[in-house]
Amino acid sequence: MVTTSHTATQAAQQAGEATLDRVSWIRVSSVVLPLATPISDAKVLTGRQKPMTEVAFLFVELATEEGHEGIGFSYSKRAGGPGQFAHAREIAPTLLGEDPSDIAKIWTKLVWAGASVGRSGLSTQAIAAFDIALWDLKAKRAGLPLAKLLGAHRDTVRCYNTSGGFLHTPTEQLLENATASLASGIGGIKIKVGQPDGKEDLRRLTAVREHLGDDVPLMVDANQQWDRPTAQRMGRAFEEFGLVWIEEPLDAYDAAGHAALAASLDTSVATGEMLASVAEHWELIRHSAADIIQPDAPRIGGITQFLKLATLAEQHHLQLAPHFAMEIHLHLAAAYPQEPWVEHFDWLEPLFNERLEIRDGRMRVSARPGLGITLSEQARAWTGAEAEFGAR
Repeated sequence: MVTTSHTATQAAQQAGEATLDRVSWIRVSSVVLPLATPISDAKVLTGRQKPMTEVAFLFVELATEEGHEGIGFSYSKRAGGPGQFAHAREIAPTLLGEDPSDIAKIWTKLVWAGASVGRSGLSTQAIAAFDIALWDLKAKRAGLPLAKLLGAHRDTVRCYNTSGGFLHTPTEQLLENATASLASGIGGIKIKVGQPDGKEDLRRLTAVREHLGDDVPLMVDANQQWDRPTAQRMGRAFEEFGLVWIEEPLDAYDAAGHAALAASLDTSVATGEMLASVAEHWELIRHSAADIIQPDAPRIGGITQFLKLATLAEQHHLQLAPHFAMEIHLHLAAAYPQEPWVEHFDWLEPLFNERLEIRDGRMRVSARPGLGITLSEQARAWTGAEAEFGAR
């Protein structure tokens, strides 16, 4: 247990009349979620990564002097989880004594607490968990779902399933998974492509489209595994399938290549999930490199940064389809002016006591305040390390 630091004392001394509450306790936890089946996408088939067997989560829980609480999380796949936890543990005391309403100020303070490691990548992903917890606390204190606190444009959001369409899945099972997803109320299906043999991608995609019919929204995701000529060739071949989008056809940082591809295809190009800052997304936007932007709040630094990016995306008339973490992104998508999509993954469900409702192709914002989630006993059992600061 770490007691209140000198930093917290300074924050309390600087507070004015408008400061009605202060952060008094923080817990950071490292939780490893095992996956039932090793997951393979195109990065595995090209030899760049091993199959994914687990997801590492960083959870942040906050409490204030007035008894308000919040929870947030970030995550890492394959590598980086211990690093996120280590960085979070170092910067956590910075929050003690701060007014939890001053979220933008706190975000900047956390960045400066670890300035030597930059404002992107692992450092901002660690900050994201704190930022999301502060937004959760703020909405709970108001008695509102986060979407309503932000100002919702809708109470339901279109959703599509990804977890049933990975490349390790045989084609027949792929079709069964798609049928089950639609029967559960999900509105669209995404499958992985980008195999070394493009003919195999075409074979699988043909089978899925014939199985679903022409009216079911269908997306594909190449996970950055094509070069520019291959992306152009495969993009043209995919035009006949009436796809909603082609995702990550090129390296995530190839803004010029994405722009040329987006200009040449009728099918929308979607990308952005691997980027770890608003500045990196701005490169996509200013190059007109995507029709659909796919930010990930835990990866870009949390909700504060996501809202900045959403404003830029709206001003450039981009569609929005946030990546992963539907428990967070449902609220953010509901607050985006243009009709968005949210990605459905059931992987995270064991971590929480609550479930999101899906019906008629749409994910529904619940009446629960904040994010509407609480950690399950299973999540506590999967906790490998934790640190506490301050006192409850």
